[in-house]
Amino acid sequence: MATADPARPGFHLPLLLLAGFRTLIDDLHAELAREGHPELRPLHGFVLQAVGADGTTATELGQRLGISKQAAGKTIDRLVAVGYLERADDPSDARRRLVRVTPHGADGLRRSAEIFDRLRAQWSETLGPDRVTAMEDDLRTMASANWFRLDMPGWFGGAA
Repeated sequence: MATADPARPGFHLPLLLLAGFRTLIDDLHAELAREGHPELRPLHGFVLQAVGADGTTATELGQRLGISKQAAGKTIDRLVAVGYLERADDPSDARRRLVRVTPHGADGLRRSAEIFDRLRAQWSETLGPDRVTAMEDDLRTMASANWFRLDMPGWFGGAA
């Protein structure tokens, strides 16, 4: 077993990973605000992704996000109020109400993807493209096979 390096204690690694994530997310949201989406918050990206192209119900959304139906309902209410989601009848089942992404919500997702590309380019400019690619490859090696999970809000915040 390797000996711990006192200059690099083990708890620094998750904190540095979190700090890198936080930096990217804060930079993303500052740019989104400049581009007409000041209402979007970090949780909202997970929500819009979890709603998906075909829409979903509040119960299904809560399950996908790992949060309660009540927490999902409050988040839906907020995103409906600011124009990112809409409620509609399910054409295949009149008893169900669907939540769908609006064109404004789709624009927020599209802009997020474009901004993330620009942020990655900035990191490559600062660190060098080979180092950023190596970092991504290394993280892919260490991360679980299902690394893109939408239940991060429930996992990170506990049962909401």
